[in-house]
Amino acid sequence: MADNRVVQGRMQTPESLAELVEGESVMDAEPIEDADRECPECGGNVLEVGYMPSAMEFVTGYKCQDCDWSEVDRD
Repeated sequence: MADNRVVQGRMQTPESLAELVEGESVMDAEPIEDADRECPECGGNVLEVGYMPSAMEFVTGYKCQDCDWSEVDRD
């Protein structure tokens, strides 16, 4: 299973994708998966990555493969 995915024309690792969503460096990230949804801005494919921005927090980030849209779910 390939961990890296192309996002907006650039290859991203789970960590670099998580950093794109979070806007700063993260401690750890899980493999990138396809989210079962379309981008609300452009209708493109949305990727999902679970990551830890800090030792005490785990969040799920969503990022469109085609445009700048992203969202974080901090449950």
